[in-house]
Amino acid sequence: MAKWGEGDPRWIVEERPDATNVNNWHWTEKNATPWSKDKLRALLDGFVIAESGLECTVTKIDKLDGEATANNRKGKLIFFYEWNIVLLWKGRYNDEEVTGKVSIPNLSEENDVDEVELTVSLDNSNPTSEKLKLFMYNIGRDKLRKQLDTYIRELKADFAKGLILPKKDEMNGTEVEPQKKDKETVYASGFNKKKIDLETVTSSQDPSKQKTVGCKLDLKMLQTTEKFQCRANELFDALTREDMVTAFTRGHVKHELFKGGDFVYFGGNISGKFEEIVQNKKIVQTWRYKQWPSGHYSTVTMELEEKEDHTELNLTQTMIPAAELEMTRQNWQRYYWNSIRSAFGFGSFLC
Repeated sequence: MAKWGEGDPRWIVEERPDATNVNNWHWTEKNATPWSKDKLRALLDGFVIAESGLECTVTKIDKLDGEATANNRKGKLIFFYEWNIVLLWKGRYNDEEVTGKVSIPNLSEENDVDEVELTVSLDNSNPTSEKLKLFMYNIGRDKLRKQLDTYIRELKADFAKGLILPKKDEMNGTEVEPQKKDKETVYASGFNKKKIDLETVTSSQDPSKQKTVGCKLDLKMLQTTEKFQCRANELFDALTREDMVTAFTRGHVKHELFKGGDFVYFGGNISGKFEEIVQNKKIVQTWRYKQWPSGHYSTVTMELEEKEDHTELNLTQTMIPAAELEMTRQNWQRYYWNSIRSAFGFGSFLC
């Protein structure tokens, strides 16, 4: 076999003095779980969230379940990590101590850190505690996501050092021409996808009767237009027939199609009420995402207009918490529009 430096263009492998993993070709793996647990504890336990005169502290890591590995294959770094974390927190407002939890059920390489779900809950709910819950929701989650981002960046930096082995010229101290740094590649692993059975919850609250607690939310509006290759009645059915909603949401739904009727989708993550139904033309709902502040609902209006060769759906959603605007936009696209096209073959209309 031709070797490095012999001038034969057919050379296949580089001769390495240590005879280890030539050209970084073979799969190598490092267990990053113990390091990750120590790093996450250091970043999260005792973490203080303070802004605008309010302060909350992570008092304990109640759950830290998961694993992490760092891998090298053909010179590419591949990181797998999946964590289920529960944090206990406390704060003080108006001389009253407030305690609660932050649940992070799926910190993994499959999601960008700004897509990682953080659910804030209270041990006891009252107007005072709701003030701090909103603070943890609007401020605390962003600061905690930055801590999680630090963990991910340091995981990749620390475990990259020993996975990509130096080449011959580098080991001999010979200067080599700098190469362009490849963009770090992170691969999602299908093995990390776990089926989570969420308890279906029902919407027992009437949004019109909600009491307003003393904390003002920054609210935004979302408007979007989607085109579907189908008739208006077909799209209306997809949005209103229980069997078709079950098909595109891929799970059990609660669906009461009448004014004032409840709906619960995606294992309880989306819920609300039907406020107006105009056959094949219009649907108005009060609508909320489970992790939004308790009792807060947006208003969703979907208007259908049949064109010559497609149907347009115009969506307007008001009273979205500002911090959730972009995530809400992405989730409509992914879990509603793309899923409807895929489930029923309505396709995307190309202009």
